Amino acid sequence: MERLRHDDPPRIGPHTTLARFDAEPEQAVPARRFIVRSADGDRTLLAFLPRTDVDPTRWAVEAEGARRLSIPGFLPVGEVGGTAELPWCTAPYVPALPLPAALRAHGLPLPEPVVRALGAALARTLATAHAQGVTHAGLSPAAVLLTTEGPRMGCFGAVRAAAPDGERRSGLPGLDSGSLAPEQAAGGRPRPLGDVYALGAVLAYAATGHTVPERDELPSSLRELISACLSRDPERRPRAHQVLTHLEPAARTPVHEATVLDGAAPIPLPAPVVAALARQSAQVLAAELPAPGSLD
Repeated sequence: MERLRHDDPPRIGPHTTLARFDAEPEQAVPARRFIVRSADGDRTLLAFLPRTDVDPTRWAVEAEGARRLSIPGFLPVGEVGGTAELPWCTAPYVPALPLPAALRAHGLPLPEPVVRALGAALARTLATAHAQGVTHAGLSPAAVLLTTEGPRMGCFGAVRAAAPDGERRSGLPGLDSGSLAPEQAAGGRPRPLGDVYALGAVLAYAATGHTVPERDELPSSLRELISACLSRDPERRPRAHQVLTHLEPAARTPVHEATVLDGAAPIPLPAPVVAALARQSAQVLAAELPAPGSLD
């Protein structure tokens, strides 16, 4: 959470802007992210605006697509509004840290048991989505929001919003090149195995603190799995439900491709990350207090 800057919008739709969500502008997400208060003062929300170098029309289409979804573990989009030139959307707010901020709070990297639990939660979410015929097409470290209720996937459809199928997407604004499957970078249609590639990139980052780590830097117990997820050949990658089975072999229910699962569950978070979430919560509460004299 960061104070607003002079060029930040004081309002987003009917909502009052309280603060930036990201301490530093994230180059690898397609949206500017803010914490806002509803017009009635009763709700705190996350609000999203397209980056100035992102096509607002394509961005709005993906925001509306996210609004229509109900997949546990996806960041739920509640409102979509604005104009064709300046669309916006919101999601319910809970204290949350993007994965890069969580690693900075912890001091890089996350402990291996946390990485495994995070991977299982994200794989469960992707398996659920894929069983419903939905490809996330936007997973990256900055798109993963850690909360005490479990991780949430934002940036739905970022790959589709960046450019239409058939156009190269390498180096386009709003995309994390390290999380972009080679076939999608070349302009291929986003498919579930592209999500698995992105999952491998997220886990590699969480386990090492590096966006493109060497294979030997990965924890030995996760090395083969992450390397398989990051295979350049999509058919050599495991499916999301297979990743879940590897990370959580004692799953409560048998996992197979047609299973619709329960979505992300709480994962153990290191104490510094929990403390950072508590600080953010306190800052938001303080920001929502009436200004001195406003109740006179």
